[in-house]
Amino acid sequence: MADMQIYIGLAAIFGLFMAWGIGANDVANAMATSVGSKALTIKQAIFVAAVFEFAGAVLAGGEVTSTIRKGIIDATSVSDSPEILIYGMLASLAAAGCWLFIASRMGWPVSTTHSIVGAIVGFAVVGIGVDAVHWGKIGEIVVSWIVTPMIAGFAAYLIYSSVQWLIIGRENPLERARRYVPVYIFLAGFTITLVTIFKGLKHAGLSLSTQQAYLLATVFGVLIALIGKFFINRIEIDEKADREFHFATVEKVFGVLMIVTACGMAFAHGSNDVANAVGPVAAVISIAKSGIVGQESPLPLAVLFLGGIGIVVGLATFGRHVIATVGSKIIHLTPSRGFAAELAAASTIVMASSTGMPISTTQTLVGAVLGVGMARGITAINLAVVNRIFISWVITIPAGAILAIIFFYILKAVL
Repeated sequence: MADMQIYIGLAAIFGLFMAWGIGANDVANAMATSVGSKALTIKQAIFVAAVFEFAGAVLAGGEVTSTIRKGIIDATSVSDSPEILIYGMLASLAAAGCWLFIASRMGWPVSTTHSIVGAIVGFAVVGIGVDAVHWGKIGEIVVSWIVTPMIAGFAAYLIYSSVQWLIIGRENPLERARRYVPVYIFLAGFTITLVTIFKGLKHAGLSLSTQQAYLLATVFGVLIALIGKFFINRIEIDEKADREFHFATVEKVFGVLMIVTACGMAFAHGSNDVANAVGPVAAVISIAKSGIVGQESPLPLAVLFLGGIGIVVGLATFGRHVIATVGSKIIHLTPSRGFAAELAAASTIVMASSTGMPISTTQTLVGAVLGVGMARGITAINLAVVNRIFISWVITIPAGAILAIIFFYILKAVL
């Protein structure tokens, strides 16, 4: 009994640490385009994230979590010694949390999914055996590093090019912005709703048919576009700002759109990525209570609250480093550019969700930001920063694995 309480206590602490890391890195990433484009201040971004990330995590993050939920390892060989899996899951949480702390401090936008994947692989190799790892799944993840940013980048390139052609490159950009931005708001609302349905509502146990999903997304898209149009019509021309920057008022119109995409991305992200922190926690609680290595473990609401709180605190206390990298160091973002990146990222997430391709929200968004940069010309991109980001992606899985091995042996020795 004493051991059970210790395991559950450690799972709660390490899970909170991992959730904090997700907030510091992944959520900062999702908010970075909104802050970098000055559509939202840091304080407003934290508020939006606090409300929508937490709501997404608690309301739509409660799928019955598979203990080895991405099919990364086969745990049946340790069914006689379930404590091995407990040490491994605790070590994975601690390792991924530490790596996210290091990456966030350096301002590197890395993938929380890949951090936990690397950690689980690391402990499995030393704790269970090399054969326990499903290496084909790891291969898919590596392929997604290349494919996902390219798809999102291409989509962002097309979206921003359409903004330049329809609005920015014309003689009367403000008039055209008032006319066309509600259409983009509809597209954003439609896409974000689909992200939430495909990646969020399935966690809550609500199954909608594809036809119902698209119908619901259309209704929400129209509704959000009408609300957006109301606020756009209230924007007054700022002649002084327009003299300093010709598109100042036009960018205010796009600022309305950025707020829509920020709220939606936060909800969808909270519903999806909270599982990275609380999945292993649920596994530890289940094994500690039952002593059985089960493939499925129900997710208590208290664990979701733990994840939601950790995510929000991580963004508020440490998110500024990654926000600075993605929001201002890759390219100079304005609301029109930031919206193109967020809409492209959301579209890619929807497409990947429907095909089951394992993807990283982080890499999708960074790829989209690069796509916007390409639409403005290669000189608009800070290639030195991009190079550092790519290196951080490559070392995330081995870093998570090495840290997990260290923590695994420490926990095994101490407990």
